[in-house]
Amino acid sequence: MTAEITAPTLGTLDLSGAPLALGGNVFGWTADREASFAILDGFVAAGGRMIDTADAYSAWAPGNSGGESETVIGEWLAAGRSRDDVLVATKVSQHPEFAGLAAANVAAAARASLARLGTDRLDLYYAHFDDASTPLEETVAAFSTLVDQGLVREIGISNYSAARIDEWMAIVEREGLHRPVALQPHYNLMERDFETELRAAAERHGLGVLPYWALAKGFLTGKYRDGVEVDSQRAGQAAEYLDDRGRAVLAALDAAAEAHGVPVATVALAWLRSQPTVVAPIASARTVGQLDPLIAALTLELTEDEVQALTDASA
Repeated sequence: MTAEITAPTLGTLDLSGAPLALGGNVFGWTADREASFAILDGFVAAGGRMIDTADAYSAWAPGNSGGESETVIGEWLAAGRSRDDVLVATKVSQHPEFAGLAAANVAAAARASLARLGTDRLDLYYAHFDDASTPLEETVAAFSTLVDQGLVREIGISNYSAARIDEWMAIVEREGLHRPVALQPHYNLMERDFETELRAAAERHGLGVLPYWALAKGFLTGKYRDGVEVDSQRAGQAAEYLDDRGRAVLAALDAAAEAHGVPVATVALAWLRSQPTVVAPIASARTVGQLDPLIAALTLELTEDEVQALTDASA
């Protein structure tokens, strides 16, 4: 295995010089407006380009109703930032007021996202979760129409099975519609189910992969260790990875991190970048300090031996 980064572009969206997406799930939730602005400024100043969010972020938080992340990003853009400096990716199907993927809902949700973001186009628009209650033909056509209308530049698929991705692509070919260019799955050193059917589907259809939870809910930052208590919204979930396999992964991460003089999280993201079909991992930061390991991952190249050691430890 080599550390070569494959498929550096997503259709017309070029991430070859910035192979990392900043997760926006924390904006308006665990990162307030001021902290979110500072994180976004730091990410772009360091050469980052893609900001990944969803219309549902963060409807689960007390007092929130969905759209908070998009609103914060829109306010940040409106405060003198250049829209052309960033690529904005968002998603539809989970907002409480825009649930599902019926054509009318996709169209309405896209316009609501555009309004919150204060922009005239979505660079990448995902079907967030499959909607079995809506004919897939209807959903595929709805997304393609948004491209025709100039509201969406590229289409993405998130949390779909390989079989449903094949169905989506068959409809595209049959009807002459716009093709998706991106796939967003759950994938990291601790969660490797992607490497079977889903990766084959990505290869088959030329989809660039942007894995979410790239740091395994924080476990791959290295802060979850035996006897250590972590104050985090996801501490309980992340700590579940701390078994013999998790300890082996941490040991391999520690070795590579020491060799390169970088944080553990940087190594975990670099490993993910090195995997076939992966264009850019998605990772979030609640503070500017947490942004530093992510920025370092833009340029870190692991040796073949380091990549293999991590792959073996997490097998």
